[in-house]
Parts: sequence; C-alpha cells; structure tokens
Amino acid sequence: MSIDTRQLYAQRLNRYVTAMRNAKPDRVPLRPFAAEFTANVSGHTAQQVTHDYNQAFESVITCCKTFDWDAAVPNMVYVWTGLAQAAGLRYYAIPGIDVGPDVGFQYREPEQDTAWMRREEYDELIDDPVAFLYNTWLPRVSAEFDAGPYRRNLALVKSTWAMANYFNAFVPQIQRMQDECGTVSAISGMLKAPLDVLADKFRGYLGLAFDLKEIPDKVEKACHALMPHLGFIALSGLDPARNIPIPIWMHRGCVPFISHEHFKSLYWPTLKPIVEAIWAQGNQTLFYAEGKWDAHLDAFNELPAGSIVYHIDRGDPALCAQKLGAKFSLSGGVPNAMLAFGTPEQVKAQCKFLIDTCGQNGGFIMDASAIMQNDASVENVKAMTDFTRQYGVYSSQPSDAPPPPPPADRPPAPAWPSGKVPAGACLAWEQKLKEIPSIPGDPLLCKTVWENVDALAYFYIWHLVLSF
Repeated sequence: MSIDTRQLYAQRLNRYVTAMRNAKPDRVPLRPFAAEFTANVSGHTAQQVTHDYNQAFESVITCCKTFDWDAAVPNMVYVWTGLAQAAGLRYYAIPGIDVGPDVGFQYREPEQDTAWMRREEYDELIDDPVAFLYNTWLPRVSAEFDAGPYRRNLALVKSTWAMANYFNAFVPQIQRMQDECGTVSAISGMLKAPLDVLADKFRGYLGLAFDLKEIPDKVEKACHALMPHLGFIALSGLDPARNIPIPIWMHRGCVPFISHEHFKSLYWPTLKPIVEAIWAQGNQTLFYAEGKWDAHLDAFNELPAGSIVYHIDRGDPALCAQKLGAKFSLSGGVPNAMLAFGTPEQVKAQCKFLIDTCGQNGGFIMDASAIMQNDASVENVKAMTDFTRQYGVYSSQPSDAPPPPPPADRPPAPAWPSGKVPAGACLAWEQKLKEIPSIPGDPLLCKTVWENVDALAYFYIWHLVLSF
C-alpha cells in the first residue's frame, strides 16, 4: 500500500466510523451496498458475479476504483450460487441455470403444505435446533439427499469445503480493498432475527402467518430456542477492532407482515437481547430495515444510544430523523426505483433532501434504500456519489486519526436461556465423554480439540441457514 492510499484509507475509516458514532466527520460518507450493480460497472453478467465469487470480488474492486466510495461490502452478492448448487439447495433459482444469466438469484418461497419445516416439527426444533437442522431440515432442502448416499455425502463434503474456501477468500479481498483502493470493508458478521429465520428458511411466510394465529405459543418457544444460537453466531463474527458494524437483514418482522402484538411479544423480545449483547462488546448493529419499519421506531429507541445504525428503506426519512436521529446514526434513503428509472437531477434532489433532513449535524451515511442490483443506472449512482461528495461537506480538513472508540460506559450483556445442547456445539464434550472409558492423558487437551472441531460443523449448518 502506498503512503497516499494508506492515508486515504485512514481518512475514510475515520469518516465512516465517526458518522456511525452519530458525530460529524469532515463530510457525509458514501457506503453503497452494491450487489449485481457491480456487474454493470465491470462488464459481467449476473451469472458471473453470482456463480463465480472471484468475478464478484474483481467487480467490487472495479467499483471501488471507479467511484472512490468510502466503504463497500467485499461481496454484496453474498449468496454464492456455486455453493448453493454444490449443496443442492432447493430454495434458490440460480442465474444461468434456473433463470436467465442477467437475472439475479431468486429465492423460492415454499408452498404452505410443503414448507422446509412442517408445523408438526416445532417440538423437534425447540428441543434441539442443531439436531433438527441436520436430521430434518438439511435432507429436505438439499436435492442431493434424494439422489442416494453417494451424492448426499459428496454434497456435504463439497459444500463444507466450498464454504471454508469462500469465507477464507474474504480476508485477501478486504486487504485488496484497503491496499489498492483505500476502501473500508463496510460490515462484519451476520445476524438475523429468530422470527425472520422461521419465515425465511423454515416455515415460509404463509406458514408462519397461520402459525402466529393458530399456535403462537409454539412460535414463541421456537424463537426463544433459536435466540442463543443466532446470538452465538453474531458474537463470533464481530469486528475485533469494534469499528465495523454487524448487519441484521430485517425481512418480515414488521407491520403489516406481522401484527404490532406479535412484534412486541415475539419479534422484539428475541432480537433486542442479541443487539444489547453485541453493544456490550462495543460493536454496533446495522439495522438494515428492508421495507417500512416506521411503526417500530419507538421500540428501536429503547436501545442504548449509539448501539445501532438505522438504515432507511421505505420509511419516512424525516420521521426516522425525528424519532432516532438524536441517538443513532442513519443511512440510506435513495429509492432503488429512482436509481433505476429516475434522472440524475431527481437523484441529486433526493440526496440534498436526505443530507438536509438526516445529516445536518453529522451522523448520516449516503446509500441506496436497498441493495443495488443490476437495474441501477450507472449514471444515477454516479450522480448520487458526486453530489454527496460536493454537497455533504462539514469541513475541508479530513482526519486520518484513529476513529472514535465506542463509549466505555455500556450496559452489561443480558443473559438468555441455553438449550439442551449449548450454543456453539453439535455434540457436547460432556456427551462424547460418556462414550470414552477413560482418558489416561490430558483430558483438557482432548476437550479443547473436540470442541474446536465440533464447532466447525456447528458453524457450517448455521451459516447454511443464515448466509446461503
């Protein structure tokens, strides 16, 4: 990395983190969440950047160099369909195979009667979520399991190694962004709410909607059973430097997908403790509020000041600024339809409105309302970028000082219940120990290695649920 690039990276890190701490940097940072849009810029198809993550990485580097954004996701086309195909996942339509090569990957919502988890299986999930995932869910979502033991075993081995290779490839990609572009990696880790996981990957939205009406007690128990595992995965992926937030992709937990009552009794009580535990570590959570969450802004305001960054999709920016702006940083707000079909003048006017409304005193990050796919116009994204860089200026002196740390005075992490098998384990050492007659050597060494290796299988299955 050259000295100039090193200094540029330091300035951008300071700018990004200062804004997320709800303070005033030298200017409004730019952090577009660009997915298949990167293919437009680099001259690739949606199939290429979705099915070949190396092409996706290169496209991100091209975008970073082209637009000089402050922060970007190393690969916002996060669902690598090469792994989805290796695992035989039924719930994805893959570009170039199931849909056209210029169409982004599609999620296949299951029919109510053939959901990935049946209604009568709630008790199995509640009793031991990890065992349920391996024994019932994975054989159902993977077409390879129906092709006989050889294909099943191949799918397990291939997708496990593929996941390891993919995740390990992010390390040099993040370093390339820093060294070649001076660009900050925008997020770290993965979090989803228990109720969203039930809707997305287990029951489907229709199944969950009927369950909420007919068996809400089972849904509540399932959310509480999932919470320690989703919390464990989230805490394991936090940025150790405490600069970069962990995102939560918020899908179907808002009105009108669910009622106010179900939000208050199910969604929020099983998500809020995870966010508080993340903040207790000094890490922020990026609330990527897909859709319209205005009905729940008062609930989010219950969280400690600075603990989240709230991303505006279809919500009212003025209302978000009024309700949350004093405590939390805001981001987003440029409609994706405008970026796709509007004019550069309309984009600039929206950026001015957002900066004037949400960023007068800092604490605002410019971005599209939702993840940018390949319908976004390069001209309009350039207009968003250039206008923000020119208009959103607070000071002419960028700082390359270390970014501000989180406040030292933070509430302690809340406690949550643990299940029959503790979070982080598939087969607990205590259970395995019953199968071993005696250990003449060092039992602690045996326990440590067992738990470390066992955790690999734990992370595999939960990242299959959360990331793919």
